Amino acid sequence: MSANPQPEPPPVRDDARTMGIVQVEPGDEGSQHRWQDKLLALLGVIFCFELGVFLLVFPWAIEWDINYFPRLPSWLRQTWISPYFRGAVSGLGLVNIYISVVEVFRLRRFYQ
Repeated sequence: MSANPQPEPPPVRDDARTMGIVQVEPGDEGSQHRWQDKLLALLGVIFCFELGVFLLVFPWAIEWDINYFPRLPSWLRQTWISPYFRGAVSGLGLVNIYISVVEVFRLRRFYQ
């Protein structure tokens, strides 16, 4: 007397749209992307790129010295106007621009 093996149930995933458990058909994993997800990803990339450009350019603009920080104590003012500090802030801008470019290619590959 041999036992008849039960077929395995299809895999399930938690779907935020239905607020519950949804059965996944074979070959259907990740093929549905909502337009809100795409828009949010695109807005995140645009924000990261704009922040990077701002951080890259602003430390070298004349407005950098016209704010609250140059009125601080001497040692902090010297740090604020230091070209090394400005270069570090610009480096953070380059990192943001790099991240946004990498994300564009990742999203392009993911949503195709």
